[in-house]
Amino acid sequence: MESIDLLNIFQGLATLAASEPEVIAMRLFLIALGMLLIYLGRKGVLEGLLMIPMGLGMATVNAGVLFLEDGRQGNLFVDPLIEEPAALMTVLQVDWLQPIYTLTFSNGLIACLVFMGIGALLDVGYVMARPFQSMFIALCAELGTVVAFPLARAFGLSLQDSAAVATIGGADGPMILFTSLILSKELFVPITVVAYLYLGLTYGGYPYMIKLLVPRHIRGMKMPQEPLRKVTPGEKIVFCVAACTLLCLLFPVAAPLFLSLFIGVVVRESNLRNYAELFSGPLLYGATFFLGLLLGVLCEANTILNPDVLVLLVLGIMALAISGLGGLAGGYILYFATGKRFNPVIGIAGVSCLPTTAKVAQKCVAEVTPDAVVLPHALGASISGVITSAIFAGIFIAAIQ
Repeated sequence: MESIDLLNIFQGLATLAASEPEVIAMRLFLIALGMLLIYLGRKGVLEGLLMIPMGLGMATVNAGVLFLEDGRQGNLFVDPLIEEPAALMTVLQVDWLQPIYTLTFSNGLIACLVFMGIGALLDVGYVMARPFQSMFIALCAELGTVVAFPLARAFGLSLQDSAAVATIGGADGPMILFTSLILSKELFVPITVVAYLYLGLTYGGYPYMIKLLVPRHIRGMKMPQEPLRKVTPGEKIVFCVAACTLLCLLFPVAAPLFLSLFIGVVVRESNLRNYAELFSGPLLYGATFFLGLLLGVLCEANTILNPDVLVLLVLGIMALAISGLGGLAGGYILYFATGKRFNPVIGIAGVSCLPTTAKVAQKCVAEVTPDAVVLPHALGASISGVITSAIFAGIFIAAIQ
């Protein structure tokens, strides 16, 4: 009797004891994984801005399971599946992250806020200086998106689910969230969680791919000095307005993301410092923090044990791996097309996990030749990757929705 009373007091342990063996194992695994993400984020192996809140949220939500009034197990963080208006109003007053989830996450707003912040940090001059080179690499780095779609169909996923999981190949977190929300509402939580888990791993995994596929003497190549005309802020604004308008005409379903990205760039180039500081500071970091925290608390054991999640885990890692290979293949094509003057490592930056992959390219080159600078070329490819991933998302949504 005493042990039962103690379990009623310590409900996290009580729910653990009352769970099926596979749920117990998964909860303990996710707690350990959350702690590992915090450690790796703290050490800089993974992106700490996202992985630290995500890891702590993951560990906490799987520890803090309790018995609810109707006898089922749950938590006091968020209920992503609730739809009935009266029940939602009740949950909004109980679950402390529910308002943020309902009002910013489940409608894609948080993705748009992140894009505004990213836009305010972007210098599209890197793309305008080498438009064809940058866009070519970005298109090659969408190979994972192209290949993952038929693979997902072969795994038995629906057209909508296949398109949503294929966007993981574009390595653009907000774009994946936005697309899966529209196309795959039943799987959008696990797709987004899987995508961000893997995007964090690109920082640690892609360097090994580069070292495996690019010999050291090529990897350390310096890019030749080239005369570049300085792109003026006015020209950048014209480019942004024209690109945003054209892309919205072609893919209106993705117009909120296009607007969010380019309004950030226009604010930056218009020298609206107060807005630029707001977008690139509190807005970006606040949205990123709550995005990571929400993704962590959505990693419940029952969600991850969904049979479809195993398929998503396989397809997600394949999509990112193939995109990395496609980017490096594009880099090699330019390497030979330019008479071996282009460093193929830059190709990895076409996978648009901005600015992570651009930093990965620079770091891998600098390890061999410390004074070699490829970051401007890599940023051009990475920024172009954001645009191409949005285009692919727009095509999927328009064709399949």
